[in-house]
Amino acid sequence: MTSTDVGLRELKKQETRQLISDHATVLFIAKGFEETTIAEIAASARVAKKTVTNYFPRKEDLALDQHEEFTNGLAKAVGSRKAGESALAALRHTFLDAVAEHSPVIGFTGPVFAKMVLESPTLTARLRELHELREEALATQLATETGAAADDVTPIMAAAELNAIDRVLFREVLRRSGAGESNEDIAVALTKATKRAFELLEPSFGDYAIRTE
Repeated sequence: MTSTDVGLRELKKQETRQLISDHATVLFIAKGFEETTIAEIAASARVAKKTVTNYFPRKEDLALDQHEEFTNGLAKAVGSRKAGESALAALRHTFLDAVAEHSPVIGFTGPVFAKMVLESPTLTARLRELHELREEALATQLATETGAAADDVTPIMAAAELNAIDRVLFREVLRRSGAGESNEDIAVALTKATKRAFELLEPSFGDYAIRTE
């Protein structure tokens, strides 16, 4: 098999995945997440039910289809920080950039979708799980970056505090979006809240995990 064949196969997979996700989103918004079945999604996308579950093993991942990017986001931001920059500073500008871009990864999903998520016990539970995975990934990254010993709880504590900012601000984006506020108004409020949140942690973590090279 040539590299061209592999590339075409991967492109086809991406297209199929996106097709299923798009049809699922339409149904979720029209019927509600809890009420929509995998069989209905498969029929709408004109694929087999097994195809849907192959691409999305969990129904929640059809709605929260950027979960991998979300889970690894904080760790990636810390891992790519510049020399002389602390973990706190890296996460601060990463989050502010996401707010300015109205990124769906931090909750900018539109009022209809945000309301659907807030009203679904299954999706809110899944979001809590994803935040926990996000925190674990960040703790692992911080431990690696600082060379922490196995029994050193500092990376775990730092990750918990830094991820708490993300949890609070993510919920705030969803709440405001679900209430019908525009992305522009939400961004103004979140920029102010983000700056304040990171200011509160500056005394404790401003000089933690500073990249030396």
